[in-house]
Amino acid sequence: MALTIYGVVALSFMMTMYALERRGSKFVLAFAVGCALSSTYGFLSGAWPFGVVEGLWTIIALRRYWGATHEAALP
Repeated sequence: MALTIYGVVALSFMMTMYALERRGSKFVLAFAVGCALSSTYGFLSGAWPFGVVEGLWTIIALRRYWGATHEAALP
C-alpha cells in the first residue's frame, strides 16, 4: 500500500511540474526530479520498463534544464 501511495504522489508531482514547465527553468528541474521519483517507483514496483523510460526522461529533462539555464546566462 505504501508503494502505491508513493507512486501516486510521484506521478502526480511529475505531471504537475510538467504542466508548469513554461513558468521557468526551476519547474523543468522539478520535472526531472519527478521523473527520477517515478523511475524509482517503476523499479520498486517491478515494472522495470517503466523505470527505464522514466530514467531516460530524467536525463532529457536535466539536459533541457541545463540548456535553459546556460542559454539564459548568455549575453
